[in-house]
Amino acid sequence: MKSLPSLQIGQHIARYPIIQGGMGIRISGARLAAAVANSGGIGIISAVALGLNSPYFDITQPNGRKRREQFFDANRLALIDEIRAARALSPDGILGINAMVVAQDYETIVRTAAEEGINLIISGAGLPLQLPEYTADYPEVALVPIVSTRRAAHILCHKWKRQYGRVPDAFVVENPNSAGGHLGAKLEELGDRALDTEQTIPELVDYLQETGLSIPIIAAGGIWDRADIDQMMAIGASGVQIGTRFITTDECDADIRYKEFHLHAQPDDVVIVSSPVGRPGRALRNAFSERVIANSPELEKRCFANCLKSCKCRDQQESFCIIQALDQAARGDIENGLVFSGSNAGRAERIMPVAELMAEIVA
Repeated sequence: MKSLPSLQIGQHIARYPIIQGGMGIRISGARLAAAVANSGGIGIISAVALGLNSPYFDITQPNGRKRREQFFDANRLALIDEIRAARALSPDGILGINAMVVAQDYETIVRTAAEEGINLIISGAGLPLQLPEYTADYPEVALVPIVSTRRAAHILCHKWKRQYGRVPDAFVVENPNSAGGHLGAKLEELGDRALDTEQTIPELVDYLQETGLSIPIIAAGGIWDRADIDQMMAIGASGVQIGTRFITTDECDADIRYKEFHLHAQPDDVVIVSSPVGRPGRALRNAFSERVIANSPELEKRCFANCLKSCKCRDQQESFCIIQALDQAARGDIENGLVFSGSNAGRAERIMPVAELMAEIVA
């Protein structure tokens, strides 16, 4: 078997073509990102609501404008801490953040990460049309949008080239039929084979060839082992993004109960839930997800911190507060929180060090 090639994104070259997926809230923080970077991959800190479980935020403070202002400032300060902690653990590794376009403090988060010397920014949950503007003073920061169609890639390339004189440094192409967390497809579109990376990546390769652009494509969603990596690279990907598999590692930043819940999950525990962001999500079955699926009146429909630009919980008093649900699970309350997962749940055999896992994946 051939050894895996390196992966170059912008000015940064990783020994292996593996990006660890950004998983919030505090599932992929400094420890996990640094461990992956030290093992030759690209480590990603999820920049979503980092302030929630930080010394900068008082969770008992009454709701209102002051609480929201404190929340956003806490996110910024916690992100600085997380990036600095990751860099201390991995002085020479390639580190990035994953930032959601729909977050109210998206611009602040992106600018802060660039100022702190992050190597790359992966951005999804909307098209990051203004991302180059926010990072204009830091040209060494690689910009990597998440797309699910050729059309989305075309819109970004056209807009960025015309307005900012640049194109993305890479594209992450997510398969909503197997990815974990929020999905880039509507509920009724899930299961459509046209959305599989086996279809979308060759279409994107053709588009880039037609336009003369040389942009690496990163396949995401359902990637588990070396065979999956080889399959994606055979259809035109330059690398892969792996999320769920890194949860069952020693360095994953989540509570041990969260990791063990994943470890003991079975394939039929994977469910699709509706989310207040307006997109479906893939998660593990527990008491909370059962309530969400049943649209139970027990769900607390109270907006916690006005964290999203569009939110059914805040705007329509429907669904539930997504950041509270994710935070609850990450802290170890796995029955009363939302546990996101990709379609490969049930395949992990034990919790292991990241270095050992990376060696197994690339072997």
